[in-house]
Amino acid sequence: MAIDPVCKMDIDEKTAVATSDYKGKKYYFCAVGCKLSFDKDPEQYLAAK
Repeated sequence: MAIDPVCKMDIDEKTAVATSDYKGKKYYFCAVGCKLSFDKDPEQYLAAK
C-alpha cells in the first residue's frame, strides 16, 4: 500500500487512479485532483511528512 501525499489516503498501487514521478520516486493518488495538486507543488506535500 502507498499513501496519497495530498489527502493521506491508503492507496493500492495496482488500482491507483493516477501516478506521478518526482525525483525518481513514484507517487500514487486516489483521484486526478490530488495528482494535479501534487504536480503544481510537490514540495508542499512532501515537506508535510
